[in-house]
Amino acid sequence: MLSKTPGHGLLAGRTVLVTAAAGTGIGYATAERCAEEGATVAISDRHERRLAEAAERLGALAVPCDVTDEAQVQRLFDTVTDRLGGLDVLVNNAGLGGTANIVDMTDEQWSAVLDVTLTGTFRCTRAALRHMMPRGRGVIVNNASVIGWRAQEGQAHYAAAKAGVMALTRVSAVEAAGGGVRVNAVAPSLAMHPHLAKVTSEELLAELATREAFGRPAEPWEVANVIVFLASDYSTYMTGEVVSVSSQHP
Repeated sequence: MLSKTPGHGLLAGRTVLVTAAAGTGIGYATAERCAEEGATVAISDRHERRLAEAAERLGALAVPCDVTDEAQVQRLFDTVTDRLGGLDVLVNNAGLGGTANIVDMTDEQWSAVLDVTLTGTFRCTRAALRHMMPRGRGVIVNNASVIGWRAQEGQAHYAAAKAGVMALTRVSAVEAAGGGVRVNAVAPSLAMHPHLAKVTSEELLAELATREAFGRPAEPWEVANVIVFLASDYSTYMTGEVVSVSSQHP
């Protein structure tokens, strides 16, 4: 069993907002790692009960938000910047999956995944840049996926959304560089947590694990470590990059 890396104060004095951080996956692990690295952390999610529980465990500011609702996104950023005195790092983690072949996929299934995963990332990125660029500093880290690079049956909507997140990352980075803001992304594959185990068959999880060089899924905190690196001053000359946290980079 791997042990988590101890904190080294990489984000001391920073304020960090992580979206979709109420569960047991990458979002919560990222918020936890940021707190362990000395950051003041705010988390959002549309599941208010789980959000409150996660915030209590983390000692974080909790702000309910559905990223498909622009008014809620504005309220999220207004609250965080007012309560915490600004925002240094945004981690766009909100995403929605699902499985359907293209011939069977409805417009509603397609739109739901795109609205959360891609357009939600756009809404939060836009709000963050409007705050960060006038200050001349800030970091945005997006959660993409190796499915944005490779094909997987039944994942056309999710693959399109995550490929879009990669493209949005690159364009945002170019536009934000003059304002002193860096924008990068991580592209994980399989990060095991209890919710994923509930909604995915054991057979598929085992098959996906065999595609990885280590023959196992990542722990959520292993992805979070890379996000912390991208948020920290150890990556000051990196922007517009999509960093694979998987052996499945094409």
